Amino acid sequence: MSLPTPLPALHPQRAVLHNEIHARPPEAMTAPLAIGHMVLLCDANERQASRAHLATLLREHHLPVPDADCTHLRVDVAGFHLRWELHTEFVSWTFSASFDPQGFGQREPGTVLARLPQAWLAGLPGRLLAGLNLWVLHEGATPPPLREVLREDSMVASAVDEGRAQVYADFALHADGFTRMVLLAGDLPPRRLGWLVQQVIEIDSYRMMALLALPVARQAFAALGQAEGELAALAGAIRHAARHDEPQLLDRLTLLAGDVESQYAATHSRFSASSAYFQLVDRRVADIGETRLDGLQTLGEFMQRRLSPARSTCEWAARRQDALSQRISRASNLLRTRVEIEQQESNQQLLAAMNRRQALQLKLQSTVEGLSVAAITYYIVGLVGYLAKGAQGLGWPLTPDVTAALAIPLVALAVWASLRRLHESVKDI
Repeated sequence: MSLPTPLPALHPQRAVLHNEIHARPPEAMTAPLAIGHMVLLCDANERQASRAHLATLLREHHLPVPDADCTHLRVDVAGFHLRWELHTEFVSWTFSASFDPQGFGQREPGTVLARLPQAWLAGLPGRLLAGLNLWVLHEGATPPPLREVLREDSMVASAVDEGRAQVYADFALHADGFTRMVLLAGDLPPRRLGWLVQQVIEIDSYRMMALLALPVARQAFAALGQAEGELAALAGAIRHAARHDEPQLLDRLTLLAGDVESQYAATHSRFSASSAYFQLVDRRVADIGETRLDGLQTLGEFMQRRLSPARSTCEWAARRQDALSQRISRASNLLRTRVEIEQQESNQQLLAAMNRRQALQLKLQSTVEGLSVAAITYYIVGLVGYLAKGAQGLGWPLTPDVTAALAIPLVALAVWASLRRLHESVKDI
């Protein structure tokens, strides 16, 4: 027996990420089968409540309950099979059970949901968005009468999976609030049949999830129209605005930009999710490999014709939001540039005025300095005169007046030189 190979430290999410590729695999199914599928929108609290509601059903039938991290579960419960899946925005419940196909299509068909505990079914957490009743029959190319099952005026159908099976639907809400499909399995093996059932169920589920963005887009159009009108008015006002009007216009643009960005943030995630769901619908329709049945529209054609307007509306709303945001940004930048240029011109004028005042101050200072030299010289020469008077008694040969007269140029030159040195020292600071 070989020893296990030593491994480095494992990433904490390694097992979860590895098993993700095996999450929610198709189940093997055998016709005849009645299937009921529900999609319930749930917030964070309702998602937890959904897991607890599932645990309640399982405990009542003495079955193991899911752990706190469980996101999907398949289990047989008292005469029906349950598939529970926890998604990012919704929780899906799929119930299936075999049924007697005798006389199918000649009267209103029974559903698997009638076999469930009705009080428990009514208490499912969340808000029902999509509900589908699907019946899987053994028949191949020849369908039974479907007048009592599907509405003939809106019926669509196609051969799928290289013509080995057929699917019929009307995508209409019936009296029970559910849409309906009929799948003729032919000779499909159980695993392949389970895969096909999962694809057609997801087509119906994802189309409803994709359409969640449609009312959001319609509401956005009203707000976008008002914002675009406001931007047009602001753009016209900017062209003719005086300098004192520009700060107010910039404030209005800033408020408008805030409103548009707030709406964008509120709707962007919904539009992005809708785009992803539309792509999933396209992928599922392509995967089932449709071929046309005489006189009937295929599921893909129905989706293309009926979903394309809704898809275009959502995409156009997202593009209008982005374009409006960019236009507001350009207008704001233009107005800011204009305000900044005017501010620079004002600053230049202010600097020029300051330079003129400084030059005037220098001239005044030079005048004051000349007067200061004269005044200081006058006082120092007076002191020299007093010194000369006192020095005569000690034998000074010159009279005080002559001494003062001779001292004037020397004192004036010394005072002027001292002030120049003082100015030079101040410039060096």
